[in-house]
Amino acid sequence: QVQLVESGGGLVQAGGSLRLSCAASGRTFSRYAIGWFRQAPGKEREFVAAISWSGGSTHYADSVKGRFTISRDNAKNTVYLQMNTLKPEDTAVYYCGAAGLVVITRSLYDYWGQGTQVTVSS
Repeated sequence: QVQLVESGGGLVQAGGSLRLSCAASGRTFSRYAIGWFRQAPGKEREFVAAISWSGGSTHYADSVKGRFTISRDNAKNTVYLQMNTLKPEDTAVYYCGAAGLVVITRSLYDYWGQGTQVTVSS
């Protein structure tokens, strides 16, 4: 069992940065790949980035490559999403999820957090 709590969202101007955190409870956290997804109003939840249990493998959506960086600290049971050069189209609720592998398919994630709002103003 893994429980996830996201934090770090907020309001930022276009071109700014935010760092999201996904804090996990449960001793098996380090066995899971962690992914970030986002959902804008009226849209489907979409894949953003994922990282393997070791941190050695990462994957990004094309829309965030070069701007977002995912990392993890298993000693702190936390995964981070550093978001730079933010755009208004990045506005969404951001969720982290835990899966057995680095995958981009939402249905393959076993656990989810409650989400954190990111709003980018133009």
